[in-house]
Parts: sequence; structure tokens; C-alpha cells
Amino acid sequence: MKISLSVLRFCFWSLLVAFAAAPALAQERPNIVWISAEDVSLRFGAYGDAAANTPNLDRLAAEGTRYLQAFTTAGVCAPSRAAIITGMHQNGWGGHHMRTTHDAPGIPTPYHATPPPYVKAFTEYLRAAGYFATNDVKTDYQIGNPVTIWDEHKRGAHWRSPLRKEGQPFFSVFNFGVTHESQSWVEPGEETTTDPATLALPPYYPDTPDVRRQLAKHYDNIARLDAQAGEILRQLEEDGLADNTVVFFWGDHGDGLPRAKRWLYDSGIHVPLIVRTPGQQGAGSASERLVSLVDLGPTVLSLAGVPVPAHMDGMAFLGDAEAPPREYIYAARDRIDMAYDMVRAARDKRYKYIRNFHPEKPYVQFVPYRNRSSIIQEIFRLHIDGELDDVQQLWLRDSRPPEELYDVEADPHEVRNLADDPAFGDALSRMRAELDAWMRDIDEKGHMSEDQMVREMWMGEKQPVTATPLILRRNDTDRELEAEQDGPVEIIMEAGTDGASIAWTTDEGEEPHWKLYARPIRLEPGTTATIRAKAIRYGYAESPEATATVTARP
Repeated sequence: MKISLSVLRFCFWSLLVAFAAAPALAQERPNIVWISAEDVSLRFGAYGDAAANTPNLDRLAAEGTRYLQAFTTAGVCAPSRAAIITGMHQNGWGGHHMRTTHDAPGIPTPYHATPPPYVKAFTEYLRAAGYFATNDVKTDYQIGNPVTIWDEHKRGAHWRSPLRKEGQPFFSVFNFGVTHESQSWVEPGEETTTDPATLALPPYYPDTPDVRRQLAKHYDNIARLDAQAGEILRQLEEDGLADNTVVFFWGDHGDGLPRAKRWLYDSGIHVPLIVRTPGQQGAGSASERLVSLVDLGPTVLSLAGVPVPAHMDGMAFLGDAEAPPREYIYAARDRIDMAYDMVRAARDKRYKYIRNFHPEKPYVQFVPYRNRSSIIQEIFRLHIDGELDDVQQLWLRDSRPPEELYDVEADPHEVRNLADDPAFGDALSRMRAELDAWMRDIDEKGHMSEDQMVREMWMGEKQPVTATPLILRRNDTDRELEAEQDGPVEIIMEAGTDGASIAWTTDEGEEPHWKLYARPIRLEPGTTATIRAKAIRYGYAESPEATATVTARP
């Protein structure tokens, strides 16, 4: 006896949810929403910026906790997001260059970074535990876009997706690009809503109308970001979900402005982080706890009641698996577009230590994309005319000191290097030793040339192809799946490539909903299904599809 494919699809999905989650999962585990912004520092009312027009995010902070000491692992998006999705520092597994599409002699292009086989996107652990995971829309994780990471990844992906089952807990990410660097470039004659004259400039920027105008446009974009974030918060309330949803707001790195984006100064890595938890005590509080965005994934797992894998560098700062507070955060700068570099940083609550592995290089290397900024154009113009002051001139030097040390409490803009001051010798030695220990602990990859790294990842010059998975009956004694079985059938799948995950579906067509294989799939008596499966190893090409049609006879 056969039943319709549509009924089978419903049956299979229902069974997967039942096997993937405990019966009380939907009632006991919270929904989680991330609102992420590109290229923003602490220019929000909740962080004390009077020029900001951010009522929605200020309200979120008033209902939750704003973290005052949150930092990214890089001053640019792809390496930062590579650390976020894996919970591991990107320079420990090969995701540290900006991006993996660089065209250079000896490097297979494009390549995808290939982390160790035990490394998974943290969302795979959530999906295996029964969460419905969506992303609207940016990834930029340096590993490609594996279908095992998300249930839905596209423009408009949302917890409201018809693919999510009623009551199924969700993890939904909304990435807003309105504050991206490219959106702050000013067109001739363009006016801004924010009054440029009211803005405070950091000491390393010259005070000219063009500089102020670009900064004012950045504030206008932040106001638009706030409105977009407010719409997501409104939708949670409209759906009656606000009381069982943890909401995070964070920036992927600092402002998309010169000497901020791409750099390891606080202007490039110090970011907003606001978290609102259901029934939160101490709403409107401010935390001085040091947080790295590599901690975001472990914290989500902790809040969801999912064990945090031991290999992760990140430390949960909320939930059942909350770790002791950090003493240090770390960051890395490597190739930016075509310009190779290697800079590492360690920071505690008072000091920032920066090591320049290429002191012979200038700070301002050739980055054409950045050069479209009117601020950098003004800096170049005034440098040529000899009109920059001593602080503004620092970043235009033709070489760098091997080490930089800043007292970030006394010098928040990091313009007074204390590395050669004997009075700070103890702090320098301590921070230097901490950076060395961190680089050893993560198995630092920055010393390796990019072409050598790719060859080691791929064990050659060509991208490996993941082995086709096997679709088997659980009690099979060989590799041949019998098409028909008496009674219920449990289907298992195996990947022949170390570290590969398996995606499966019973959907037809070119855009099926790929589910993450996490445990045996039960086929009840009287049903037939055609299962499609493929294996994904991060950094490798996807496997060919495997297909099996199975009937469980009554």
C-alpha cells in the first residue's frame, strides 16, 4: 500500500521533529533572535550618545542588559563572522583573511576555509536539538554556505516561515546592512538629517565639513537601523512571542570609517551588545563583563540547554553553562583585500596590547574600497598639504612600532603608545605573555602563507569532494538498502568523509527544504518515501546526491 508524497513529507517532518527533540522542548526552551548590524560602534542613545536617534534599541536596552565591554575578534566582517559561527578564533583554523576569494599566484581561487573536522557551525547543534534556524540574509563565514547550517537562508527568512512547525522553538537571525561602510559614502550635494555641527570628532580626524558630513550620514543610517530593529521587536510582540524569546543586538565590528573598520583599535572592535531575556531581573542594567563575540554561539547553546562543545574558544556569558568572566579578549588583522598584513591584539579592562608582525609596512595600505570614503580622502589631502596635526599624522606613518600598548581608560582613542615607557614595563610584559599564550593555545595560522595553508587544508591544490553518503537500514549487514521491509523501518545515514554533516529531504525539485540528519529516521508501516541525501564537509565541495526509495510494508 502506498500513500501520497505530500502525506509522506508531513509524516517524515513530524517524525524528525519528534526524534530530534524531547517532548517538552517547545515549552521549555526559549526562542532566540539575533539582530545584527554591520559596521557600528557605540553610537546609540543607550550607550550615552546624545546625537543618536535610536529609540527602539534604547528601549531594548532598558528592558535588558547592555554590555559595555563587548569586542569582536576582527575589525572587518568575514573574519569576525567566521569566529561567531564556529565559536572559535578565526586565525586558529584558517578563516582569518578578508575573504577567501583572493586571486593570487599559487592560491586556488576561490577557496573555502576548511576548519578541523570536529568544527561545526553552532546552529547545527541547535538544529539537531530541534530548533528551527533562519538567516536573513548575510553569512560571510569563510566556509561557503552549507545547507546544514540553516533551515532557511534567504532574503526575508523568518520564524514565520511555513516550514516551522507549530510550537517549534526557533533561532532567527536578521542582518541589517544599512549601516555598512558603503552606505556612508556621501554624494555631491547630499544633505543629512543629523546636524554635522553637533557631532564630536575623535582626535585622529581632521575637523572639516566633508569629515563631519560623512559622520552625520552614518548617524542617519544608524537611525534607519533602529527603525528596522524596531520592526522585528514589534513582530515578536504581535506574534505573542516576546515573553519567551531571548533577543540579542550586536555589531559585527566597529564603525565603517577610516581607522575603525579593519583595525584592532577599539574604534574597530568595540561594539554594542544588548541582550534581553524573558523575565529578566535587573532590566536596564549595564554589565562591565568582558565579552568577545566568539562567545555568542556558546551563549546561545547555553540558553537553549544544548551542551557547549569543548573545542570552542568562546565562553558562555549567560545560561546554564555560563563560564567565569573573561580576563582578556583577543583580535586579529590579516590580509585585507590584496594587502597582506598580520597584527594581533590582546586587551583587558585597562590595557590594549598590539603586536605588528610587519613593522616595515605603513598603517594605511592600498585598499581601493576604503578609499571611496570622503574622510580618508580628506586625510590624504591634508597629509599631502602638511596640514595634519601630530595625532592625525600618526596613522599616516610609513612604518609601525613592533609593539603598541595603550591605557584605554586614560586614552580611549589609543593615540599615546606606552610600549617604550619604563613606567608601564610590567603591564607590557604581562600583555605580551598573554598574547603569546593565546596564539599557542589556538594553534595560530597567521604565520603560514595563504597558499601553503590552503594546500594543507585541501591536502593538495584541488578542492576535495565530500564522499557520497550511504542511506541504510539501521540493522543492515551490508551496504545494500532493501527497497521493501516488513513493519517499521529505521533509516540511518553515514558519511564517508571525516567531519561531514548530512542533509536530507523527501522534497522534489531544485530548492527543497534540506533537513539536518541527526538521528535515525523512522518510517511507519504502510508508507513509502524517496529519500535524497548529500554530505557536506566545510571547505570541500558537496557530495553527489544519494537517493533511496523505501517502503515499510504493513
